[in-house]
Amino acid sequence: MRKTELLNSQISEVISKMGHTDMIAIGDCGLPIPEDTKRIDIALIKNVPGFIETLKAVLLELQIEEVILAEETRKVSGKLFEEIQEAVGDVKVTWINHEELKENLKACRAVIRTGEQTPYANIILKSGVVF
Repeated sequence: MRKTELLNSQISEVISKMGHTDMIAIGDCGLPIPEDTKRIDIALIKNVPGFIETLKAVLLELQIEEVILAEETRKVSGKLFEEIQEAVGDVKVTWINHEELKENLKACRAVIRTGEQTPYANIILKSGVVF
C-alpha cells in the first residue's frame, strides 16, 4: 500500500517519470485530448471527481514551477481561478488563449480527464525540482 495520499496508480506512474519542465494537464470532461497524448480518465459522473480536488491530489506528489492557464478561465470562471491560485500558491502563471492550451496538450506527458463541468476548468502543470 502507498504511504502518500494519492492512490491513482496511473497518475502516480506519470508523475514518477516526469523530469524538470515536463508537463501534465488536468481538464474538464469536455476537453479534447489529442489522440497521441496519454489519457487518464477518472471522470465518473457530472462533476465527480471535481477539477480542484483532482488538482490538489496531484499537487501532493508533483513539485511545480509554473502553471499554464487559458485567459478564458480567469474571464469566464473567476471563482475557479481563485481556487486554482489558492491551490498552486506563488508559482508563475503563464496566460494563453484556450486554443493554444489545447494545442499545448500534445506536449504533455498525460491529460487527466475529470468529471468537472465548469467552463475552462483546465490547467497545464510544469514540473519543477525539489532541490
